[in-house]
Amino acid sequence: MMIYKLRIIAVGIFSIIIYCISCPVLAKDFPSQKLLPLDLSTQAATAAIKQCNDDGYKVSVAIVDQAGLLKVQLKADGAGPHTLDSSFRKAYTANSLRSSTQKYAVMAANNPELQSLTRMNENILLLGGGFPIKIGDEIMGGIGVGGAPGAKLDEACARAALKVLKADEMK
Repeated sequence: MMIYKLRIIAVGIFSIIIYCISCPVLAKDFPSQKLLPLDLSTQAATAAIKQCNDDGYKVSVAIVDQAGLLKVQLKADGAGPHTLDSSFRKAYTANSLRSSTQKYAVMAANNPELQSLTRMNENILLLGGGFPIKIGDEIMGGIGVGGAPGAKLDEACARAALKVLKADEMK
C-alpha cells in the first residue's frame, strides 16, 4: 500500500515537472503584442502640444492603442472643447485605416464612391492631422491633433510626437 502511494506521488511529481517544462514551449506559440508605454505616450502627446504652442496654436492631442482605445489625451490651455473630439477621432481613424487621415480625406474628396468611409462609424474622421504609430512592421496605435487652423499645421505637431515615439513617419 505504501509503495502504491509512493508511485502515485512520483507520477504526480513527474507530471508537474513535465507540465512546467512544456509551458514555455506552449507559450512561445502565442503571438506577443507590443504595447505603447503610458509614460512614452504622455511624453509624445506633450511634445505635440509644445510644438503647436510654439507655432502659436492651441490644440488637443490624442493617442490610441492598437485596439483604438484612448491611451492619452491632452488639451492645451485655451484649446476649444471640440478639439478633444477631433483629436481622438483622427487618432482612431489613422489607427483603424492604417494610414494618415489626410490621405483618406483627399481620396474621399476625389472619389465619390469613397464618401461612405466618412459614415463607417461615429469615430471615423477624414480630416488631416492623424497618423498611425508604426514602429517597425507593426501599427502600435494612432495619434491625432486637432485645433490648428489647417491639416498641415496639425500634422506638423503630430510629427513631433512621432519623433518622440521613434515611429516611422507615414504620408
